[in-house]
Amino acid sequence: MSDVSSELETWISNYCSLYGHDYFVEVSQEFIEDDFNLTGLSSIVPFYREALDMILDFEPETSIAVSDMALVQHSAELLFGLIHQRFILTKMGLQMMASKFEQKVFGVCPRYLCDGMHLLPVGTQDVPGLETVRLFCPCCADIYLPNSSRYLNIDGAFFGTTFPGMFMDKYPEVVNQAKLRGKQQFQLKLFGFKVNESSQVGPRMKWLRQVPKNEQERRDYEECAYAIKND
Repeated sequence: MSDVSSELETWISNYCSLYGHDYFVEVSQEFIEDDFNLTGLSSIVPFYREALDMILDFEPETSIAVSDMALVQHSAELLFGLIHQRFILTKMGLQMMASKFEQKVFGVCPRYLCDGMHLLPVGTQDVPGLETVRLFCPCCADIYLPNSSRYLNIDGAFFGTTFPGMFMDKYPEVVNQAKLRGKQQFQLKLFGFKVNESSQVGPRMKWLRQVPKNEQERRDYEECAYAIKND
């Protein structure tokens, strides 16, 4: 008789270990079993009860038709992703994501002047099916596509729009790291002279991001944008 016991792999651990799923953390079963944490999801996810049973490795109350099995599997992945969005905002979820952040699981900023700042996953939408996951840099405050195609099918809603802000609030040392790197912008020069920021070819096309700073500038802008002055 062998005393070695092997723990059975759960649906959650199997899903998170799939190729291209290393951005995900394993949501605790206790979190999923709390109905409060799943509020509103039953109206979004088809085959909700069957999908939830699959995630928790429960036997379904009624047998699933073979023709519906693929749909239930898809619903389970959708449901888990939306639960994951909520879980990573909890204390335990933030700690698990912090571990991945430190290990550079999400990669580093491709921008040279960010000096290898670690990235955070983010969604541009909280509604699934609209946009794939992006990566946020705390230094330059910009977002980037993952550098590998294996992440391009991950829904951004599975991380949501709130996570990076919550993460940086919980871990202010990340903000300090960003400040140490500074927020330098590469400055174009023509024959040794810096290109004006308001130029079309200026840094980050600042002229496009200018907004009126006072009432007079606002009136000038509206007149310029919507009307032609009468001589």
